[in-house]
Amino acid sequence: MATTKTADEALGYEQARDELIEVVRRLETGGTSLEESLALWERGEELAKVCRRWLDGARARLDAALAQEGDGEAAPEEE
Repeated sequence: MATTKTADEALGYEQARDELIEVVRRLETGGTSLEESLALWERGEELAKVCRRWLDGARARLDAALAQEGDGEAAPEEE
């Protein structure tokens, strides 16, 4: 289940989220060895980081768009 960082960086948000949901489901279901559970946990941590990066990037873009919109409204109109 090991994946390189480059492959993780290429994951889209939805892909990472869906895989994370599957990892959580498998952990909650149980029936895995300690070694497999640890590997699933580690994979889940990496997937959560990928999702966080996507969400942080989306937040930054939204904040930038809102700031740009606010700057446009605050500027005096030139004739």
